[in-house]
Amino acid sequence: MNQHVLNLQSGDAPFSSDPGKSYTLPARFYISPEIYELEKETIFYKTWHYAGHVSQVAEPNQYFTTRIHQQNLFVAHGRDGKIRAFFNVCAHRGHLLLEGSGRKNVITCPYHAWAYDFDGKLINARNSENVEGFKKCDFPLKEVKLEIFCGMIMVNLDPDAKPFAEQYAGLEDEIRQYMPSVDTLEFAQRDTFEVDANWKVLVDNFLECYHCAAAHRDFVDLVNMDTYRTITHKRYSSQCAASPVSTNTKAFSFEPGDVDFGYAGFFVWPNITIWLYPGESNLSVLQMNPSAPEQTLEYQDWLTPGGKLSPQLKEAADYQREILQPEDINLCEHVQQGLHSKGYNQGRFIVDTDRTELSEHAVHHFQKMVVDALGATLE
Repeated sequence: MNQHVLNLQSGDAPFSSDPGKSYTLPARFYISPEIYELEKETIFYKTWHYAGHVSQVAEPNQYFTTRIHQQNLFVAHGRDGKIRAFFNVCAHRGHLLLEGSGRKNVITCPYHAWAYDFDGKLINARNSENVEGFKKCDFPLKEVKLEIFCGMIMVNLDPDAKPFAEQYAGLEDEIRQYMPSVDTLEFAQRDTFEVDANWKVLVDNFLECYHCAAAHRDFVDLVNMDTYRTITHKRYSSQCAASPVSTNTKAFSFEPGDVDFGYAGFFVWPNITIWLYPGESNLSVLQMNPSAPEQTLEYQDWLTPGGKLSPQLKEAADYQREILQPEDINLCEHVQQGLHSKGYNQGRFIVDTDRTELSEHAVHHFQKMVVDALGATLE
């Protein structure tokens, strides 16, 4: 790795620990293939990743697949009732074991038919009984760290990672404050978006509402913007607002739910965002998954009562998929194009002392975590 690309260069303004005095990350952090590769090891292979929801593996022998960059994984419900995650690769010659989701009696490799149980044990390897010293117990699937958080399945490739609940202390209490029925929600649908922008551009965009009045007219009608505030914590941030004056908004209509609020959103380092909309109980997870230095694959999973979209929740999901997401994607793709301009390298954070709805302090909070994880020197 060329350390020069990470450090302060001629023409760079300082990235300061003080958000009120800081410039943004230089453009190369959103373009450089070197930095993209470094992020795999220093960020994504050491942090918690949203994989799915427990309702997707509610029965024994159910599974679904996921991935973190090139690391293919699957989550499975064992016969013993335990949910586990494994590297999705056969211990024999490295072939992928599973695709998509489903339910099987055993996990059989399509290549040489090695078979595994859902606890990861190798139960059959054809002709291995004729191989001297071969022991099936020497070839289990490699397990991946897994925790369940408010019904969401989180996985981490780092075997030494601290528990999710410890790293994100306080997050569960905040979510339950706005969505006390979170344990009753089930997976309803996944919406997928392919974006021609670096994953950090999308996170930056989520973390501020400075652009909302100009770019999200319907969203501004959904929440009471005078009450919109973003609070940063060690590894996450929350952005919440009170209910609008009317429940018949330009975004979607709703009846007041168990808790009266307009919007609650949470960023979970490094690339998970959690959304709570007003009205009937709901939670959605929008995750920004890097697929190339300047491309991102976004998944938005909707969790609803019984895994069904009522007319009200369908209207909310349709608004998110057809209006708000396209608005944000258009903004982010144009930012990515602008990052290549010889007329741009960095901007200045707009951070006010009262941390109002126009303040970009949460973007700085995220970018500081990126700087620290990469070991960059920009001050």
